[in-house]
Amino acid sequence: MSPFHRSIRAAAAAALAAAPLTFGAAAPALAAATPLLHAPMQGAVSTPFFISHGHGAAHANSTSTNWSGYAATGSTFTSVSTTFTQPAVDCSKGDGYSSFWVGLDGYNSNSVEQTGTEADCSRGVAYYSSWYEMYPKAPVNYSNTLRPGDSITESVTFSGSSTYTLKLTDSTQGWSHTTTKTLRNAARSSAEVIAEAPYSGGVLPLSDFGKVTFNNSTANGASLGSLNPTGIDMATSSGTPEATTSAISGGSFSITWKSL
Repeated sequence: MSPFHRSIRAAAAAALAAAPLTFGAAAPALAAATPLLHAPMQGAVSTPFFISHGHGAAHANSTSTNWSGYAATGSTFTSVSTTFTQPAVDCSKGDGYSSFWVGLDGYNSNSVEQTGTEADCSRGVAYYSSWYEMYPKAPVNYSNTLRPGDSITESVTFSGSSTYTLKLTDSTQGWSHTTTKTLRNAARSSAEVIAEAPYSGGVLPLSDFGKVTFNNSTANGASLGSLNPTGIDMATSSGTPEATTSAISGGSFSITWKSL
């Protein structure tokens, strides 16, 4: 799986550390650097771990080295949406990277049509941004200010004739972007609401975002939970938990950070 998103470029975490990031600031331009990417779901670790979903019941989500959240499959999808409060990242734990997005494709296909927000840590300083991507075209960052605590709504909609509308709204800051793009022959075989650890030569450390709760999550106009979606927990290749996903109720669920 190879499609990517995101326009921050970093040779490595150390390169970003040389140019600390601040609220609403543009990402530093780093010459001859490797892109900080968001890929489709990376393969599950060999032994899934278990989390508790109330009443002492053990529930096994699927596992991924870069995704956590829910993915609906088994149909052709035309829309996905969610709302959440932009989480703050605790940069005292060390440098890390995280994003929160909705998208079509990427779970079992090689394209991702998506829009979301980013929360990264570099040398103890937090950086927040927002973006969209239509792979294989380059990712695009929005320049608007994004702050922790902002109320975010995201959606991706396919309207036929290979046309996709990607919308991201920050109702707290009072801005919204609606972008219309064309991509032919995308499978539209999944719809996701995801917290992700970006990729640059490998999956990067996941910044400590604490807990993020997604509400009003829908796919094809129905609540995400009604579509029997696959829950995904994030873990390292050796099985160490990095983020765990709660049970879903209607269109609501939460993801809890566990480790870098």
